[in-house]
Amino acid sequence: MEIVESVPNFSTSDPKIVEQILGEVKKTRGAFLIDYTFDNYYNRLVVSIVGDKKSVVEAALNASCKAVKLIDMRKHKGQHPRLGAVDVVPFIPLKNVALEECIKLAKRFGKGLADKCGVPVYLYGDAQPRPERKDLDWIREGEYERLAEMIVKPGREPDFGPAKFVPSFGAAIAGARKAMAGFNVNLDTADLKVAKKIAKALHASKGGFSNVKAMAAFIPEKNLTQIGMSIHDFEKTPLYRVFEVLKVECARYNVPIVGSEFCGMAPLKSVIDVASYYLKIDNLTENRILEIAAQDAMEMGGVPE
Repeated sequence: MEIVESVPNFSTSDPKIVEQILGEVKKTRGAFLIDYTFDNYYNRLVVSIVGDKKSVVEAALNASCKAVKLIDMRKHKGQHPRLGAVDVVPFIPLKNVALEECIKLAKRFGKGLADKCGVPVYLYGDAQPRPERKDLDWIREGEYERLAEMIVKPGREPDFGPAKFVPSFGAAIAGARKAMAGFNVNLDTADLKVAKKIAKALHASKGGFSNVKAMAAFIPEKNLTQIGMSIHDFEKTPLYRVFEVLKVECARYNVPIVGSEFCGMAPLKSVIDVASYYLKIDNLTENRILEIAAQDAMEMGGVPE
């Protein structure tokens, strides 16, 4: 069985719009909605879809076309960096699928969205053949507010669709990557300036870990701040290492850590690494997880003698 995941990020937290976007995923044959989160401080909807290659592209495309109709970026405000109504759509190989195949899916999605909806689409990460254009930070420079200026600059034209500003939409970004860990940590301070200093110490391009993007946000209803992180290669840069440095930076500013969460689905390997480090377990691997071992045994027809 082949399994691909896509994690489209939409620039909305309107429950009525969320429901309609999720509805497009749910009615796509062969695609399965396994998780979604949205909030008003990031003003962002993150959706996790799994299925075969054809179904996942179809579900992501259907949901994105619905977002084109429903989201008006001229009214959007949020703390998360974004370029458009459909901000970023990665395709991720989970089982019996190569990264190279997900690169093709990203290009198929990008061309499909541009052709169907007449909007600009950029490629990023492994799907982007030009090294200088791979990084999300480079693509999002100036964000939606400066897109009209940036999109017409030489070398900044989109990979698909018109090289012009679409005010109601902005632009979309599609790509392919390995599974990553989205990890958020809540801090018991309302001081966003301090939180931004802590995030800066972790972010790759600002002197932090090479596989980490980090940002700070204020959560009004809790009167605290959050460090939101994307750990793109948790095998090279495990969560426990990032968390230990985060603790050091928090102690520097006398800021308590009051909680943490995974954003989206947590890769099992990243959780095993954390458990092994903090519990000092010597032999914890995926095949020693009960549910994984049971599933593997049943798929193979029993445990070999």
